[in-house]
Amino acid sequence: MDLTQVSEWENGKVRRKEDYLAAEEPLEIRIGEEPLSVTMRTPGHDVELAAGFLFTEGLINKREQIVSLEDDLPGENRGNLVRAELATDAVPDMEKLRRNFFAASSCGICGKASIDSVRARTLSPPNPDFRLGAEVLLRLPDALRASQAVFGRTGGLHAAALFDAAGELLVLREDIGRHNAVDKVIGWALLEGRLPLSHAILLVSGRGGFEIIQKAIVAGLPIVASVSAPSGLAVQLAREMQLTLIGFLRERRFVIYAGDERITSAGVQ
Repeated sequence: MDLTQVSEWENGKVRRKEDYLAAEEPLEIRIGEEPLSVTMRTPGHDVELAAGFLFTEGLINKREQIVSLEDDLPGENRGNLVRAELATDAVPDMEKLRRNFFAASSCGICGKASIDSVRARTLSPPNPDFRLGAEVLLRLPDALRASQAVFGRTGGLHAAALFDAAGELLVLREDIGRHNAVDKVIGWALLEGRLPLSHAILLVSGRGGFEIIQKAIVAGLPIVASVSAPSGLAVQLAREMQLTLIGFLRERRFVIYAGDERITSAGVQ
């Protein structure tokens, strides 16, 4: 976090005070010496972020394909660089990879093309037998907020958290970018040998967008919940891939957009 001086206006009175800001710095991910991607993120858990990114973007399929992940390397990008060494069978064609990343960013996640790219990865639908009680689901936002250390001070970070079927928190990560927070928790699970996450729930602050649903499916998550609305493309992907998608999870209410069979005692008619 960064500390700064601000002027606060309240009821016609102005006072000077110190305020906390969420840190935001670029992180470069390299494969060997080849630059792969640069993302703006909140520093912290950078190795998990890189591992999650490599996995959810399909560069690796398992933990064993990562030979090493190094951060805080000396040089001009010190503290903002993670270098990955991958097994021979996982080293990609970097020129083709960069073209694909450029095309995806240029179209701003094109709807049909994005769905087609997920289909092309032949991912399996998540655990069809997983069930979660509605009352457990309702407790998760409070557990998320109680564990958000930085958000309470800055109000500027997104959170992603994994819970088990009993509502116990497994891991929580925060970041200026919601998709980065998701990559951090999935990267944690990958490095801890917990994938696929076939008996876990992902809860994200804010809305549930397409990219988050795509990452959740790659990680084998059966349920994704958010405190706000999902996007139309996210709902379409969740329904096609048979993932349970929850939105507007607040207080005593939630909306099931896909996969309502996994939520028990939900009163679905």
